[in-house]
Amino acid sequence: MKKVKIGVLFITAMFFASGIFAQSIEDGKNFLFKERYKSAKEVFQKLLTANPNNEEAAYWMGQTLLAPDDRSDKDIKAAKTMYQEKLSANANSPLLMAGIGHIELIEGKTQDARNHFEAAISLSQGKSIPVLNAVGFANGNFYQKNGDPAYAIDKLKQATQVKKFNDPDVFINLGDAYRKFQDGGNAILSYQSALALDPKYARANYKIGRVYQTQGQGQEPIFMKYYTDALSQDPTFAPVYETLYEYNYAINVPKSAEYLEKFLANSDDVPKACYLRASIKYAQGLFNEAITTANECIAAGGPSAYPNLYGLKAYAYDKLKDSTNAKAFFEEYFKRQDTTKLGGGDYSTYALILLRFAGNEDLAAGYIDKAVALDSIEANKVTYLKAIAVAYENQKKYKEAASWFRKVLSVKKNVGKTDLYYAGYDYFRAAQFDSSIAIFNMYTQKFPEDIFGYYMIGKSNAGIDSTGALGLAVPAYQKAVEIGESAPDKEKVKVQLIGAYKFFIEYHYNVKKDRETALSFVDKAIALDPADTQLISNRDFISKNDPKTPPKKSNAPAKPAVKSKAK
Repeated sequence: MKKVKIGVLFITAMFFASGIFAQSIEDGKNFLFKERYKSAKEVFQKLLTANPNNEEAAYWMGQTLLAPDDRSDKDIKAAKTMYQEKLSANANSPLLMAGIGHIELIEGKTQDARNHFEAAISLSQGKSIPVLNAVGFANGNFYQKNGDPAYAIDKLKQATQVKKFNDPDVFINLGDAYRKFQDGGNAILSYQSALALDPKYARANYKIGRVYQTQGQGQEPIFMKYYTDALSQDPTFAPVYETLYEYNYAINVPKSAEYLEKFLANSDDVPKACYLRASIKYAQGLFNEAITTANECIAAGGPSAYPNLYGLKAYAYDKLKDSTNAKAFFEEYFKRQDTTKLGGGDYSTYALILLRFAGNEDLAAGYIDKAVALDSIEANKVTYLKAIAVAYENQKKYKEAASWFRKVLSVKKNVGKTDLYYAGYDYFRAAQFDSSIAIFNMYTQKFPEDIFGYYMIGKSNAGIDSTGALGLAVPAYQKAVEIGESAPDKEKVKVQLIGAYKFFIEYHYNVKKDRETALSFVDKAIALDPADTQLISNRDFISKNDPKTPPKKSNAPAKPAVKSKAK
């Protein structure tokens, strides 16, 4: 009888220990999903210390190393090394094979990764929900470039068909895979399926909110509803606070600061937290305070200080017009930061700073080209190119400015009037008349009913044929007059039409020696602008002087002063 009691006690203890073990894995996963990576690591490390062969703890430890958006190459190597070591002790572990496949996807070894995924599924006979989920997550991770979302969707759906399936995380990963597949509708349905399994699953409402947020600020009432629902389900769910901190950073700094404090209150105390506190001071325009706080963070972090702190200091010094320190800290930031974490904006801003120091033009150009190549968003590419073009304009280096504005034309899918204007007009200002004509020919082809393109072609040809003897500008100016005179609203074309009239006044008087035609253009111009004293003076002069008669010696101008500026 005593033996029976002992046996029952032993069995009860086993089940009790098993319950704690399972809960511990779930605790670690819960920390991971809340982006509390330090806490998650501690949980999984304790489990591995207690049992080094715990493949589930090893898998999730690796995922915790891979999960942060600021992960480093060192983190990836650590995850890879751990998976390899654990596999050497348990070569047939399907879950660890899936982990290795995930690493290989990150490394760009897609075929090796697929081989490991298929081997993992085969070893588990396609009936292991954790393995199918791991394979699906690795391929369907919305924030990871590599991976096959269609393959992820297939394997995650397979997981939902396994007997006794009850894991909402699978539906979250399925939703992410659909997002990666650019199918927002099915993504939302998948997240809703996670809620159906667990009505209090905050991650699901958060994920639905993220889908709506990507559709723009106009969807704010909708995505805020889902974020609010997520927080009502779990007030400690930090990703919501972080997302709202980032969302408000550029549009409502005080509100952003409030969300930041809530995020930090529900997050682990990590080096990034110190950086975020310094960053919000930058957003508030407190640039000196941002630098001071960043210095305190760097001192606390020592040699392993958060790299973004150096970038923050660089941007703050730039705002303070301290180009020397801005340049120095950008260079320090580039040394310390993982190159995969550097963005086009970093390279573009550094390039503009370089232009403030003589002799750095080629280096600056290289960084702008790097920014454009790195960024996949058209609007950002255009911003980088225009920024350096404007910098050259401010230095009155119009030829260089024009060449950068011209690059905008090759980046934009839908080139507009202003895009062509900036490139063409700066070529004109640089006396690069052939290039200006080429750009404004593009303008007239795209906008054939607009007077401005013909007007600028005329001006550029007049720059080449300065005396008018060759008549190069005549055809373009004639077209400008034709469009201008037929325009229903003369006020909109007044500047260009008068400019064309002034050209023909001079051309007919000085080149063609045709006083009557010159006077007719004077009268047309005066009709549009009766207060133009130059036109009135020219009319008086032309009326009294026959261009075919050699001019008498006098103080009168030899020819009408009708030059006009481009508008």
